[in-house]
Amino acid sequence: MDTDTRLSGARQFIEALPHARALGLAVEAVGDGWATLSMPWAEHLVGDPRTGVIHGGAVSTLMDTCGGAAVLTHPTGALGTATMDLRIDYMRAATPGQAVTARADCHHVTRAVAFVRAEARDGEGVVAVANGTFTLERPKGAVL
Repeated sequence: MDTDTRLSGARQFIEALPHARALGLAVEAVGDGWATLSMPWAEHLVGDPRTGVIHGGAVSTLMDTCGGAAVLTHPTGALGTATMDLRIDYMRAATPGQAVTARADCHHVTRAVAFVRAEARDGEGVVAVANGTFTLERPKGAVL
């Protein structure tokens, strides 16, 4: 699959998710088994009005959705995916007023499970890291 087709598919995936639209998620780039998504800072995403820090749940959703996009861009040609498990370690609060960008890499697939690592960053550096497992819906007759 070429890059333009992969990018178009990832954008369709994001646009079909109401929560992704509500968070303002945008596909920045994709490749064989990896995706980069961004989320702008927005007042409605703030978890603490005193500080202006984006809620951790919004960052979590960004990383989860980016992980799903990475699975869907993997060369195995996944038709669909769902999160089975996602472990997120928050390194620090996102910087108020700054967008957060996540990159996820699908580093291993089995017949039915995909393994993903992700990192979320703002202009100051790493905000959170994640490891996840996702279902891998394959076309009928697909082989490893």
